[in-house]
Amino acid sequence: MAELAQAEVYAPRSIQVWRTLLNWLGFFFQIFVQIIRGTPSLTQVLSFVGLRHNSLLSDSSSPCFKPLPSVELLEPEAPEPAAVEISGYRFADGFHDRPLEKLTVVLDLDETLVCAYETSSLPDIVRTQATEAGLKWFELECISSEKECEGKPKVNYVTVFERPGLHEFLKQLSEFADLVLFTAGLEGYARPLVDRIDAENRFSHRLYRPSTKST
Repeated sequence: MAELAQAEVYAPRSIQVWRTLLNWLGFFFQIFVQIIRGTPSLTQVLSFVGLRHNSLLSDSSSPCFKPLPSVELLEPEAPEPAAVEISGYRFADGFHDRPLEKLTVVLDLDETLVCAYETSSLPDIVRTQATEAGLKWFELECISSEKECEGKPKVNYVTVFERPGLHEFLKQLSEFADLVLFTAGLEGYARPLVDRIDAENRFSHRLYRPSTKST
């Protein structure tokens, strides 16, 4: 009877040992299959081993398992540089010690800042409608490049309409930019006009037709 009882005790243990051995053999076989299909990453192998080890500890008789999906480790994003606010403007940290260079803004004169027409060709109703609409306009005497019969410079009379908000625009822009005026017109026409709209001398440079190059 003692020998029979001893056989009953050791028989289940032998079966359990064989099952465990078979599960480990299956485990290494599946690793071998994955290596053949493609070299697994370190994360996949560790996840695979850990899951298999837990599965064998919890149930040594279970021959199958589901491997964890592969997960790519993302690089941590670099923190955005802190911003420094100076006189209403924001600069990235580290740039406030550098000298700030002003922008250079080149503005065209005709059909941009003003619209000018020869007074003789402009109907009176246009000036009336402009006044009613709140547009600012003025008349100007400009010296033409043409000569009169006596050889005197010809004087043209021009009506100039300012773009709405022109002076406020130039004032705010000049606070952070160097203003340059360009016009394809001659200086005899443009200079008195610019003197009229830029009484504060906000333009650092004025470029007239001679400043251009013919190509």
